[in-house]
Order: sequence, then structure tokens, then C-alpha cells
Amino acid sequence: MEAEVEQSVVARLHEMGCVPIKITLPRSGSTMVREFRVPLFTRRHVNQQQLLQFTQELQTLLAAGLPLDRSLSILENLIEGKEFTLIMHTLLEAVRAGKSLAAAMGEHPDVFPKLYVNMIRAGEAGGILDSTLRYLVDYLENSLALKEEVKSALIYPLILTVVAGFSLIILFVFVIPRFASMFNDVGQALPWITRLVLGSSEFLREYGWVLLILLFVAVAGGTRYLTTAAGKAEWDRFCLRVYLVGDLVKKFETARFARTLSSLLKGGVPLLQALGTVQGVIGNRLLAKAISQVQLRVREGKGMARPLGESGLFPPLALNMIAVGEETGRLEGMLADIAEHYDQEVKRTTKRMTSILGPALILGMALIIGVVVISMLLAIFSINDLPL
Repeated sequence: MEAEVEQSVVARLHEMGCVPIKITLPRSGSTMVREFRVPLFTRRHVNQQQLLQFTQELQTLLAAGLPLDRSLSILENLIEGKEFTLIMHTLLEAVRAGKSLAAAMGEHPDVFPKLYVNMIRAGEAGGILDSTLRYLVDYLENSLALKEEVKSALIYPLILTVVAGFSLIILFVFVIPRFASMFNDVGQALPWITRLVLGSSEFLREYGWVLLILLFVAVAGGTRYLTTAAGKAEWDRFCLRVYLVGDLVKKFETARFARTLSSLLKGGVPLLQALGTVQGVIGNRLLAKAISQVQLRVREGKGMARPLGESGLFPPLALNMIAVGEETGRLEGMLADIAEHYDQEVKRTTKRMTSILGPALILGMALIIGVVVISMLLAIFSINDLPL
């Protein structure tokens, strides 16, 4: 039997009333279409922007009345990127073999997140795949916009930090030693601040490589520790406790929680299943654990607002809005409002922090350079005060 994938053979045998026991490829020399699959152990280079483009185009094609397999066939020729093209081919063949789109996407968890697959499954079950894709487009657009906003705000402080670091290294390793040789020739007792600067410069020149090794070991050890369960839990706890950063993390995760849950509920996913999916989306494990406790309380017939409040990790405004949404039966819309509110809060907080961080870095660098300049001037003045 000729087919491009094994699922096609299984489906055709089932249509014939047969139960396949074993399916194998023919020996070399036989006429058989070569199986076309994505390599199992290769990493998929598919970013969120490509996923958004795919979702938008699939929603447009389905809204125009095209069947799912025809839409996927068209997208296979339109999608950019070799990896995504291969994945599109496997999706198309799986759908033609009788699989649901959600089941086919579930075989590529590194490309289609759990949230995405669950919403597609709910849309297929309710016959509202077109509407579900529209919700997914809104979700991906908002998530991508927030991430890009935060990244853009952090670029300037990052560049400033790198430039300041290199400038100080050049100053202490190459510039200050020239003054040191001049002062050594004079042999005059130097001011304490000059001796401190010269000593720091000499230490960096002599033992800078030791500091680099220690820094590398510390970063490698810290990274290795953060890959463990205890390290991840400790890091998440630390992020929530840091001044200003903890508040920003809470707002960011609250926006992600509210947007994800709202999109899942709008897509037709039951609340308990939606809460289980949200746990995998939340980046901070303490918040994810709190949501798991909420899921247990909801299963017992209780609401969401009180269990979330007992965790002490969610902002009071979000808790009050969730309570109002449960009482009025508008939980989906209220969650969307919460996501929008905290998206704006994250943007404003990030802008405030970066607007303070930039001048603070400049001021710190200017202070260090000022100390160096003053120390050199004091040394020069002490030389001029020597009797002729």
C-alpha cells in the first residue's frame, strides 16, 4: 500500500475493516513514496512571530470557508522557514489520515505550546475553530507586544552597562599604570586616595585573570544550581522578594495568568482544565503552585478569588476584579480587563525603572572616574609642593 506516512496506511486499513498488527517499510528497490517527516531529535527553530503568522493565516483561510486540509495545504507553500514547512507537511498528512488538528499539533510540543493545543482541541470539539483561532491571534499579539516592550526598554541600560564596564577596565588596566610609573620615579609619599586607586589598578593588572576565573566558576556554578529543583524554587522566591523587581514580576505574571485563562475560557476550555494549562504557562513556580491549589479548591466547588488571596502572591486589585467577575458571571471579560490593566502597569513600571537605571549608571561611572581624576590631581599637587 502506497502512502507518505504511516497514519495514512492505518486509516485506510481501518476503512477496509482491518486491524493493523504491524506496518513496515518495503525493502529497497520497491516503489514507495519516501516518508517525509521532521527529524525527531532536531530542535525546531520556530519563534513566536512565525506561530502568530501561521495562526493569522489559518484563521483567515478557515473564515473564508476553505476546508482544514486545503487551508493547511495552502499554508505549506506560504510559511517561511524550512523547519516550519516540514512541520506543516506532517500536520497536513496527519489531518488527511483522520487525526484531529489538536492531536497532530500535540506531537510537536516544542512548536505548539500546551495552551495552544488545548484551545485548538476545545475549538474543534465545539465546532468554533475559526473563533478559537481569532482568540489565539489576540493572545499571541498581546503576549508578543508585551515581551517586545520590556526588551526594548532594557536594551539601553544593558548597552550602557557594557560600555561602562569596558571603559573602567581600560582606565584601570591601561591608563592609570602610566601615572603610577611617574609617581614611582618621584618617590614622594602619595595621598591615601591615590595609593588606593594605584593599588586597585595594580591588583587588576596582576590578578585580573584570577578574578575572571572566579567569575566564570561562580556563573557556571550558579547556572548549574539554578537548573535544579531547589535552585529554581530559590530563584523564584528571590525574584518575588527583591525590591521593585518583585512587584514587577507579580504584575507581569498576573497579566499572563489573566490573559491565558481568559483566552482559554473564551475558546471553550472548561475552567478546571484551563487552570491546569495556566500552570504550565506561569514562569514563577511559586505562583504556579498557588494556582494548583486554586484548581483543587475550584474542584471542590469554591471560587477562585479567595484561594488566590490566601496565597498572598496576587495583587489585591486583581483579586477584587476576579471576585466581581465570578459574582456577575463575566469572569472571561473581567480577566481580559485584568490582563490589559497589568500589561499597562508592567510597561509603566519598566519605563520608570529603566529611566532611573540609565542616569544611575552614568552617575556611578562619573563618580568612579571623578575619584580617579581627583586622586591623580592630588598626587600631582603633592609633587609640585616639593621643595626645589
